Amino acid sequence: MTDSDILIVGSGAAGLTAALNLADRFKVTVLAKGKLNEGSTAWAQGGIAAVLEPGDTFDSHIEDTMVAGAGLNDRATVEFVVENAPAAIERLQKVGVPFATEGNMLHLTREGGHSHRRIVHVADATGWAVLDALLKAADAHPNITMVPDQVAIDLATSRHEMRYSGAGHVWGIYAVDRRTGRVVVHKARATILATGGAGRTYQFSTAPKGATGDGIAMAWRAGARVSNMEFMQFHPTCLYNTQVKNFLITEAVRGEGGHLKIPETGHRFMPDLDPRAELAPRDIVARAIDHEIKRLGLDYVHLDISHQSPAFVREHFPNIHEKLLSLGIDMTVQPIPVVPAQHYTCGGVIVDRDGRTDLPGLYAAGEVTQSGLHGANRLASNSLLECFVYGEACANHIAAHWDDLPPAPAIRPWDESRVTDSDEEVVIKQNWTEIRRFMWNYVGIVRTTKRLERAQHRIRMLTDEINDYYGHFRVTPDLIELRNLLQTAELIVRCALHRKESRGLHYTLDYPEMQAEAVDTILIP
Repeated sequence: MTDSDILIVGSGAAGLTAALNLADRFKVTVLAKGKLNEGSTAWAQGGIAAVLEPGDTFDSHIEDTMVAGAGLNDRATVEFVVENAPAAIERLQKVGVPFATEGNMLHLTREGGHSHRRIVHVADATGWAVLDALLKAADAHPNITMVPDQVAIDLATSRHEMRYSGAGHVWGIYAVDRRTGRVVVHKARATILATGGAGRTYQFSTAPKGATGDGIAMAWRAGARVSNMEFMQFHPTCLYNTQVKNFLITEAVRGEGGHLKIPETGHRFMPDLDPRAELAPRDIVARAIDHEIKRLGLDYVHLDISHQSPAFVREHFPNIHEKLLSLGIDMTVQPIPVVPAQHYTCGGVIVDRDGRTDLPGLYAAGEVTQSGLHGANRLASNSLLECFVYGEACANHIAAHWDDLPPAPAIRPWDESRVTDSDEEVVIKQNWTEIRRFMWNYVGIVRTTKRLERAQHRIRMLTDEINDYYGHFRVTPDLIELRNLLQTAELIVRCALHRKESRGLHYTLDYPEMQAEAVDTILIP
């Protein structure tokens, strides 16, 4: 058992931001599921959106966010995040993030859905540079303890107290230590979920392998509401390659002039479908590519930026250029084969503007949440921004209300007295593959009620099987992830069946029109 003032589950942008804002006053423990740098933050190529260009305004950034979110955003939340963006960038510079510059100014790029250049970046590897700087700062702070290889199983709540209570307070988590295989109780007075999204629910995803919806599933099981899980963002341009999976071709390639074309004819198809062409929001571009692939029986479409000078391409996209060269593709003279892939979870655990969930003592920040920022579709480069703003918001509220948070009581240790080691590991692999495949086929870019009902039927069958397995065998990281993957899939399908319209990322052939009123899908445990 470990005991600290504040426990943060997740070592990405949101978790480390919260930790650094709390550590001057409190003892903070940060848990990582694997290595400290393995989360989604490191994979973020594009950048961070902020109003920094002369002529750009907060109102413009707010409006772009609302338009992309198809009116489902909470406007007060959007204003809160957008207005705090410049200060967040300034703090990151102080921590040592080496943002690209042009003269004495930050270099700003533009991405789909934005009306101005407002994306600060570090070439095409912004997330990695940000995470590196935050990890160094956290590692240097004496009050921050970072613990890798902790696979969270469930929240430790009032019902896990030595003296049972139904109060619903969260006192930390139970986690499997990968190094020992044993279950550890990580106890704290306040807990922040910063566990990321649920991309690995799908067969094709740009998310890292650990993105199995753990925080969403744990919060749901503990009694927190979950919202808008039907809004799964599919990135339009993931590299199509049989050897390399999940390699993202950043939005900025289109922002800097890249064209989407039919491979055989070279026809540029986006201007036929939307006046914004390749700069349309991601859901529109992803559906357009999906439509062309299915209409023509293609494996992929081409993304071509070879009309720009080779020096321009190499300067703006050095990491992508180098990676593609290793695969025999020179993007300065050749098009890139691309397909859509799941990219971002816009729904999640409901939080207020202080990052508070429904459960006392539990906060959340980043992709695990539904804060009201993204609505029905996330605007490009608003995701890292949300992590910084809400990581700080959680920290500020905890610090301001510390005296109202009671000390953690004694928590029961994990009970393994009635389980054995599994001799059927193949069951986990088989069920994992089945979930990801039917979610891609039935709950993907274009949906129908019949497809969703088929997915729901399979989820019900698998739920009994996986619950039985979970009840009889000792927990392992793979079993924990499978359980959370299935729970997340069930929440996605429930939300999708509930929404009788097409809005943003949720597009169904049975209800192609958008209703006049924008209403969140809220699930109550």
